[in-house]
Amino acid sequence: MAQKILIVDDDAVICEILEFNLANEGFEIACAYSAEEALEKLSSPCSLLLLDVMMGGMSGYKLTEMLRRNKNQVPVIFLTAKDTENDMLTGFSVGGDDYISKPFSIKEVVARVRAVLKRQEPGGPAAGRALVFGDVTVDLDLKELLVGRERVPLTKTEFELLSLLSGNPGRVFSRGEIIDTVWRETPFITERTVDVHVTRLRKKLGARATMISNRSGYGYRFNIPTT
Repeated sequence: MAQKILIVDDDAVICEILEFNLANEGFEIACAYSAEEALEKLSSPCSLLLLDVMMGGMSGYKLTEMLRRNKNQVPVIFLTAKDTENDMLTGFSVGGDDYISKPFSIKEVVARVRAVLKRQEPGGPAAGRALVFGDVTVDLDLKELLVGRERVPLTKTEFELLSLLSGNPGRVFSRGEIIDTVWRETPFITERTVDVHVTRLRKKLGARATMISNRSGYGYRFNIPTT
């Protein structure tokens, strides 16, 4: 079955171009011309959102925040003419998985879509295992984080980052090593992107945030709790 992509942009021409080219790549395509219309269409599952940031009404950032609050972890790639580092980091901080600046090449869009979707594929050598650290469980089979009895929703990228660190407790990973592992098929990722995702992970760990620490000048490590 073809993977379904929902394109959300208030520019009908951009939607038409993306729809035509992505359909030619074998994807099933739906289009929405506002965030509000996208919410209605998301009543049916889709594999990925290609989401404009600046639209009339609700912005793409606000839509993504709403989805994540409602524990909808559908991958999101932002499409936007805003291309500063702060704009990019805002996109990641609200739960986006990738960020493409306009104008863009179709080849770049297709490559990034395939890279994000590939990160969603189940299975692999980690399947069937769980890492347990006191009341924190990283379930590598179900792709879930549990703190106590509470399931904590993570994006695919957040879970991959947590899996890397928790699977090697005590080891310090440089930002470059993290990028090469977690974002290995996604170009143009900066070290600040790693910092943003670590900050989000720590926030979601709540009282266990200190399990991920920074070694200044080196990178990040996962600490086994002592209590």
